[in-house]
Amino acid sequence: MTMRDTVAWVIHALRHRGTRTPLLLMGPNAQLITLANQNSEFAEALRTADLNVADGISIVLAARLLGQPVPERVTGGELMEQLCAEAARNDLSVFFLGGLPHAAELAAKNLQRRYPVLKIAGSYCPARGFETDSMESAHIRRLLHDAAPDLLCVAFGAPKQEIWMHRNCRALPIGAALSVGAAFDTQAGLRKRAPRWTHGLGIEWLYRLVREPKRLWRRYLIGNPHFLYLVLRQIFMRPEPHLPQTPSFSDTRDSLHS
Repeated sequence: MTMRDTVAWVIHALRHRGTRTPLLLMGPNAQLITLANQNSEFAEALRTADLNVADGISIVLAARLLGQPVPERVTGGELMEQLCAEAARNDLSVFFLGGLPHAAELAAKNLQRRYPVLKIAGSYCPARGFETDSMESAHIRRLLHDAAPDLLCVAFGAPKQEIWMHRNCRALPIGAALSVGAAFDTQAGLRKRAPRWTHGLGIEWLYRLVREPKRLWRRYLIGNPHFLYLVLRQIFMRPEPHLPQTPSFSDTRDSLHS
């Protein structure tokens, strides 16, 4: 779906959440696809999500090559901000979980400054390695049970955030969970966001690589060619799938309402 339809679809679901099982919303890019090819639990998390949007331009281009085009790129950071704007208009609450130290709290404050009536259900940044600490994991679940937010934004980085959502979120009293990667850090001003003009040209990855070569060189210079290999392998080594027609936004909205 487009960004506009994605936001409308999620907000409609949150306004009519009732006792519905929480929605899981994820955004694969080239790096995540290569990780999923090596990590079966991560692949299962992506497959069982209620909605996967194309977070990277590589996904948009690959979908065209594979004959199943998607309309546009929908980045996690921009989706989070637009959902917060609509949540403010619809009296929906948001919880921020993860990010660098203090990033969740700062991101929540900055977004509330931008959208003054936004309801912040809470924010929390667990210590590194929390997933192996049973007491800390239980503490996070208690926080979310008490807050019961409409929207939970999870920023643990991939694949940790998607696997955590897959393992935990269906049993939480929330409306939806969205994986957002480093979005808290940029919202909080702890990381510099790539200029908007790089998004339109599809070279945001190059901007990031130039700024943080030590951290990102392996992801882009090794990961991107591997992603291309996976796409070409699917084109040339597998029979053409007979996929059902992608449902329209109105069809999906009606199914949520029923």
